[in-house]
Amino acid sequence: MSIPPAVEVRDIEVVEDFTPTARCDEGWLRVRRLRCRNRRADGTASEIYRVDVIDRPRLDAVAVMVFRRVDGGVEVLTRQQLRPAAYFRKDVPKTIEDGQVHLFIEEIVAGLLEPSDHGEEGMRARAAIEVAEESGFSVSPAEIVLLGAPYFLAPGIVSEKVFPCAVEVTGKPQAAPPGDGSPLEEGATLRWRTLPDLLRVCRSGEIQDARTEIGAARLAAHLGLGRDLAASER
Repeated sequence: MSIPPAVEVRDIEVVEDFTPTARCDEGWLRVRRLRCRNRRADGTASEIYRVDVIDRPRLDAVAVMVFRRVDGGVEVLTRQQLRPAAYFRKDVPKTIEDGQVHLFIEEIVAGLLEPSDHGEEGMRARAAIEVAEESGFSVSPAEIVLLGAPYFLAPGIVSEKVFPCAVEVTGKPQAAPPGDGSPLEEGATLRWRTLPDLLRVCRSGEIQDARTEIGAARLAAHLGLGRDLAASER
């Protein structure tokens, strides 16, 4: 079951590409361009090499599996959202062409940790805020369940860690998600998928978001469904 968007978005127009005049230490992403060398245990060093590191002013993020229990199993809420970086792959030569245009990416609820979100308590509070904004469910920080340790998505270039969480919303009323007012949330849709279906479409490539696949696998393990789901796929 999917919830239709308030508006329909068909394209993203580049109004200005100001890459040549932009500094690497301003904007949404901060790029540090470094010259490094490895210091070895025997006192020697490697040759000097270049490293680019991408940081955000708000470094880390939470990713939340919003789920409910239904007859016959568990359903997880996903969100189709505009993702310009994935969309603009269409304009770049690729080693392996996939024939797809990724205007929207289907993924789970997620959001950046603010500087005030200290420790586990702050992370749970941020997760509850993101669930309300992006899914329309009101939950308390105490209802947020941690799904193991955080992980890097692209540690070779990106410093961000993702903290995986889950929250059960069985029987809770769902309001229209207010969002955060960003144009990137225009055209967003919500969809319920069974947990086995979610894992299937992640592995088939219908969903290509790593946070979603990792979250689905960890939720299955948390609920004690890992072996059952693995057996059902054989």
